[in-house]
Amino acid sequence: MDHEKLTPVMRRLALEAGARIMEIYAAPDFEVRSKSDASPVTEADEAADALISAGLRAAFPDTLLVTEEQAATHGEQAGNFLIVDPLDGTKEFVQRRGDFTVNIAYVERGVPVRGVVYAPAKGRLFYTTAEGKAVEEKGPFGPEPGVLEPLSVSSPDNAALMVVASKSHRDAATDAYIGKYAVRDMTSAGSSLKFCLMATGEADLYPRLGRTMEWDTAAGDSVLRAAGGRMVRFDDHSTFTYGKPGYENPFFIAHAPGVDLKAP
Repeated sequence: MDHEKLTPVMRRLALEAGARIMEIYAAPDFEVRSKSDASPVTEADEAADALISAGLRAAFPDTLLVTEEQAATHGEQAGNFLIVDPLDGTKEFVQRRGDFTVNIAYVERGVPVRGVVYAPAKGRLFYTTAEGKAVEEKGPFGPEPGVLEPLSVSSPDNAALMVVASKSHRDAATDAYIGKYAVRDMTSAGSSLKFCLMATGEADLYPRLGRTMEWDTAAGDSVLRAAGGRMVRFDDHSTFTYGKPGYENPFFIAHAPGVDLKAP
């Protein structure tokens, strides 16, 4: 994969998809349907998916594309692939909470090496550069990148950790696990913004004890890893990998190096 080509293409498509999503978000009403797994889908998901898929397939016709909204791609596998969640945080979108993102990532031999996370309602854009550095680009966003702020994870204090958790999927098991740590404060965020808060150093720990798919996590994970963070399985703290059959994730822990991980 030509990373010099990949990064600007992912950035451009994320911004274009975000603009289309915001057009629908600003409408007085939009259709919400339920998919086979009972999760919601809107015309914004589908419009963003069509835009991103067309752009990626035109730019990288020989690379497998896996996208949440195209079930036929979920049975395909390759060592290296592009993976997309065109609107991560559909529940936040429907409830007009703003915590939704456009996620595009490139996975190489199980590792998300490049990615972009764009939160259009919040005006925040995070991505990995062609060189593999994590940055947040400051708006307004134009055809060419603006000011880039390098990202780096925190140096955690295990006596006073900052924890980020899901806004829509908090449960008793997650709270019980967080209770094993000395927590200074907690914040909640939707979609891949949790990974980005860790990449900026605003949080030290993000445990997820619930079902997620690889398209939910790959882009945010790529930014986190490029910022020096880590992503491990919840059960044995082994390295988290991508390209699994069906693209379903195990429970996981995202953390800054230095966090004293507790046993499950």
